[in-house]
Amino acid sequence: MTRDPLLLSGDVDDATTRLLRTAARFDATDLAQDCLLPGWTRGHLLAHLSRNADALVNALTSARTGDLVPMYPSDEARAAGIEAGAFRSPQEHLDDLRRSADRYAEAVAAMPVPAWSATVQTRRGPLPAAVLVWRRLRELEVHHVDLAAGYRPQDWSPSFAHRLLHEVVTDLGERDRVPPLVLHFDGGSHELVIGDRAQAPVVSGPTVEVAAWLTGRSPGTTLTVTPDGQLPDPPEWI
Repeated sequence: MTRDPLLLSGDVDDATTRLLRTAARFDATDLAQDCLLPGWTRGHLLAHLSRNADALVNALTSARTGDLVPMYPSDEARAAGIEAGAFRSPQEHLDDLRRSADRYAEAVAAMPVPAWSATVQTRRGPLPAAVLVWRRLRELEVHHVDLAAGYRPQDWSPSFAHRLLHEVVTDLGERDRVPPLVLHFDGGSHELVIGDRAQAPVVSGPTVEVAAWLTGRSPGTTLTVTPDGQLPDPPEWI
């Protein structure tokens, strides 16, 4: 799978448009309702998405200039920024989403080609700058589902779900004490393995359905398990 950020920028634009369309429907009551993330309202999640765009602007600026610009001053500052923005009016949320998305797009457009190969520091460790566009797309698509406002994993494109699966499996495979698992998707033509396959159940289904279940965004009722048995609980992701 390519990490060429220019090939994903159009997908980010489309995902942003879809998110803004959903956010434009919210009134104050809607924003105060819980989203799918424990302890957060929809207002918290929209504030997070706005601040995530600004954090990625910081990372892109760091890659472009060579200066160390942290995504967030600290985890505490990140949490405080989300909490402070969670209870704004619907129009304030919408304006913030639009303006932060514009700042992000401008930062991407300002990147010279060599800067995409720079290494930047993120909350989860160093990453190539070229991965940041994918990270924004992932935030938009997964958290749009988390708003619980009609956007579903089934609305993800197969290419997005395929890439998401690869990322999640790689991440889980680097952790300790993750139960072994074999995933079959793309009609059974593709396979990903976590841990010792000899000890692992096989979970099969369409790519989008497997990705939704593995990321905790679906109960996986359409998936099958071999040998026959109960679908295992997926490890916690984000």
